[in-house]
Amino acid sequence: MTAIRFFHMADLHLDSPFKGLFGLPEQNLKKIRTSTFEAFEKIIHKAINEKPDFLLIVGDLYDGEHRSLQAQRRFQEGMEVLFQHNIPVILSYGNHDHLNGSWTRFALPSNVYELPAETSVVQLKIRGQQVNIYGFSYGERHIKESMIDSYPNANDQHAIHIGMLHGSESSDTTHAVYAPFKKEQLLEKNYHYWALGHIHKRQLLHKEPPIVYPGNIQSRHRKEQGFKGFYDVTLSQVSAELTFVPTSAVVYNAVEVDCNGVFHANELLAKCEAVLALNRQEYGASVVELHLKNIDEQAEALFEHATVDAWLETIREAEDGIEPMCWVQKLMYHRKTTPYEPTAATESVINLMEQWDLTAWKDILKDLYQHAGGARFVEPLSEQDLNHLKSNAQSLLADEIQRA
Repeated sequence: MTAIRFFHMADLHLDSPFKGLFGLPEQNLKKIRTSTFEAFEKIIHKAINEKPDFLLIVGDLYDGEHRSLQAQRRFQEGMEVLFQHNIPVILSYGNHDHLNGSWTRFALPSNVYELPAETSVVQLKIRGQQVNIYGFSYGERHIKESMIDSYPNANDQHAIHIGMLHGSESSDTTHAVYAPFKKEQLLEKNYHYWALGHIHKRQLLHKEPPIVYPGNIQSRHRKEQGFKGFYDVTLSQVSAELTFVPTSAVVYNAVEVDCNGVFHANELLAKCEAVLALNRQEYGASVVELHLKNIDEQAEALFEHATVDAWLETIREAEDGIEPMCWVQKLMYHRKTTPYEPTAATESVINLMEQWDLTAWKDILKDLYQHAGGARFVEPLSEQDLNHLKSNAQSLLADEIQRA
């Protein structure tokens, strides 16, 4: 049985603006600003060295509908390199870089197949094996309706059938729901592999046949933590082998420091430096949230005469100049909790919080989200944010009652 090999990636978001970054040294800021390009170049180099049969790019190559010149030039150069090594690329455009945008156009080489707005098929012959690849590009910014009916059923029993779809599983509301589908609808097509895009979290929705989100190739903010990359896939009509390949140039991460028993400032700084060194060793260049855990009364005295911001600046100074970069974006400390007996009033407030929906939380936070000067720096409140707010608010309430 002939097997083929391809790279499946999505959501490159080349030239992403990386909002919400303040106070970074110039060299660190440049590293983050160019990280999507560096991640993309890692893919090109691996393709040159290992020569897969083709590449699939499933939507949102660019970060916006007005594709920047720099992003287009870097992508075009990468495609030219793959052309020189006879590696085909099949790509679709997503909601961020839809076909109705306006941009200065670059001509891509003949090895690149750009899917049109109508669901189409690209046919390849690989070592005698017929491969049919189905998909479409977004003609407009918003595609709210399901596109599954436009995909043909796999009727040729001798071919390998692959579907490309930039869209959302209909029950997943973590991203805007575009081109929604149900897993059962994809399975009914009898394809051998579904290459998905749009969701930035790596997910395997189904194993046999694989229905796969590779996630994006480079984190764009603190909510996208951990290594990002693509899948290296070996596929036949009867089997599939998937290998995740990290491409992150900068990894966003949360790091915890156990402050139990800390008494002096230099002890706390030494603990912070140690965990950041381990993070640097494991993840390379990174942007981290530093969580100081188990702060007891003894350790809390360290914050009586120095603010959290002062501690953050001191930790940043200690890390300055060490390569690879490890930028501490945020510092949070968490008091050590001990069991307590909640009062009826406490339970009532916590239960009330559980009943608040997204509209209620938005009303509570309206002073922040409607502030003319600061609102543009605040990301939209998501369901994940809502869950964090509930948890943190309940913990703070319990902690304050315990301390009262």
